[in-house]
Amino acid sequence: MTSEHGDTRHDPVGASARAALAHLELLVTRRLDGVLNGDHRGLLPGPGTEPGEARPYEPGDDVRSMDWSVTARTTEPHIRQTIADRELETWLVVDLSSSIDVEGRYGSKRRLVEAVVATVGFLSAVGGSRVGMVLTGDGRPRVLPATGGRDHVRRLLDEVSRSPAEVSAGGTLEDALKSVRNTARRHGLVAVVSDFLGDTTWERSLRVLGARHEFLAVHVADPLDIALPAVGAALLQDPATGEVLEVDVDDALAADYRRAADAHRADVHSALRRCGAPVLALRTDRDWVRDVIDYVGVRRQGGYPTGENLTRDLPDDGEGGA
Repeated sequence: MTSEHGDTRHDPVGASARAALAHLELLVTRRLDGVLNGDHRGLLPGPGTEPGEARPYEPGDDVRSMDWSVTARTTEPHIRQTIADRELETWLVVDLSSSIDVEGRYGSKRRLVEAVVATVGFLSAVGGSRVGMVLTGDGRPRVLPATGGRDHVRRLLDEVSRSPAEVSAGGTLEDALKSVRNTARRHGLVAVVSDFLGDTTWERSLRVLGARHEFLAVHVADPLDIALPAVGAALLQDPATGEVLEVDVDDALAADYRRAADAHRADVHSALRRCGAPVLALRTDRDWVRDVIDYVGVRRQGGYPTGENLTRDLPDDGEGGA
């Protein structure tokens, strides 16, 4: 594929990237689709508008789906299942800020972004459903119109893989959400993928979208976004400006960093809750497939993940070096 970033058909690095994306497709379609099969809409738990069959109530079921007429007739609690809507429109909003390419011990967060695009895309682009994508960018968002089919999802993956992590005024996450509002006319799912390290100026735009769409917020993170180990003298680089600082990371500085990171993350997740967006939390040092399966399990039981598991089981300080 040729784009403004150049033709990578004969580039060994490009060939390697394409092989990795092909492997990612197989992982999603064989492992995830097999586990998540049934009446689901991508990563949504599956409630739709079509009434389905009634079945006996099981512990953990959403009591809001109780079928009282069947319950009264059988004298046993029953819930009414619903059939997932088909031919829906899904929009991926991908935040490609410069921090997405910071290489930590476990790789960059872009790998997780690609995994999310593959998961949402391949699980959603079935049965006539369409998938579109908006990328943050340099001066303006990039909009890829919603279309159906696996070939289209492969193109979305390729764009995410090769697009530079450059965001400037006019192309921010807030601007990308506004683009979705102007482009997505049908009710559907909006999946916002970001490391959410910036200000929460996007909250109002996301909340406005809630009048028409359902949400999924995917918070991708590296352990270093959460805690900085006390490693002594270290060189730290600002990914946005390129500025490099030499600092002495002692216990006090590491504690201050952790407190500031915790406070910012709490602000982000509170804003997402106010917008009605459940949070799928992924981390570079964990098995993202397992995290996706756990998320869907909670949603199918009527739960509302808020991203609190993002800080669970962090690597030891001695293993999380910069």
